[in-house]
Amino acid sequence: MANQKPRPAGLVAIDREMARQHGDALASFAEAAAMAARVAASLDKTGRLLLLGMGGSHAVNRAVEPLYRALGIDAIAIPLSEQLGEPLTIGGRTVLMTSQSGESAEVVRWFTETGGHAETFGLTLEAGSFLARTAPSLVGVGGTELAFAATRSLTVTLALHLAILAALGEHPSGALVALQAPEIVDIGAALNALGEVDTVVTSGRRLQGVAEALALGLTELSRRPCFSLEGGQLRHGPMEMLGPKIGVVLFRGKDPTADLVTAMAVSAVETGAPVVIFDSSGEAPVAGATTLTFGAATGMAAIFAMLPTAQRLMIAFADARVDNAGTPVRSTKITRSE
Repeated sequence: MANQKPRPAGLVAIDREMARQHGDALASFAEAAAMAARVAASLDKTGRLLLLGMGGSHAVNRAVEPLYRALGIDAIAIPLSEQLGEPLTIGGRTVLMTSQSGESAEVVRWFTETGGHAETFGLTLEAGSFLARTAPSLVGVGGTELAFAATRSLTVTLALHLAILAALGEHPSGALVALQAPEIVDIGAALNALGEVDTVVTSGRRLQGVAEALALGLTELSRRPCFSLEGGQLRHGPMEMLGPKIGVVLFRGKDPTADLVTAMAVSAVETGAPVVIFDSSGEAPVAGATTLTFGAATGMAAIFAMLPTAQRLMIAFADARVDNAGTPVRSTKITRSE
């Protein structure tokens, strides 16, 4: 034990955020009810949703995009930077602007240039932020996330969306159980499977947003070019890159896309790539893949079940490769320039 590497300060800061994320998420869900009802009323009126954000906020938007669509809402998530350059019309749409700090450069510019509109709402972790002052906002409990790489901010923001989905009629019980009694799944085998890879590609179908969140965190913390491709997009050509030095991490839930994720896992194993599956499908494991098994779940319940374990995997992956993982060298927590 005397030779064990000291925990980097950046990862200690992330540890603190993660330790409180479930409690903050549960409190955020409870406290967001009134504003969530306002957003739900707007969505009942418009039937259309534009989800805007950057970085981890965009990954959250991608994670919830299919959940709103399943309720009959015409939802689309695009990066806020893209909306600034090639905008979709906001007329007749409910707009959810997500920024954990509420101070990102793109957020400030979008409101400066457009002024928002009557159906624009914010999701943020900071009650005193520009976003919260400018638009009616759901505000997560616990304040701004201080550590680099999104962990608690993802979970809390997802809980704010859970409040909106509940106000729209979606039953939140499964997701709340996942927050109240988190599943503890050992990551040792998965970490070992990825031990010799140069990079990781993450992928999913209905759970693609979670895959994107993991890829972002892996890249930020390990400083390796990890990235994410939706399952169909990975199938259409990019499989040429796969082999023993390219790790593949897949997300499989109990939903109609599970068979497609299974087929991708089989194909990826055949390339010799180390394959890890975050699995809440209830289906049989894929031969040759390392499976992290969770209780059968779909939607937000599956997301909340898998996300903390994915966070632990990305942290351990980075800690094995970078001496000062968690301390950014080219980025800042709040991006104030474009």
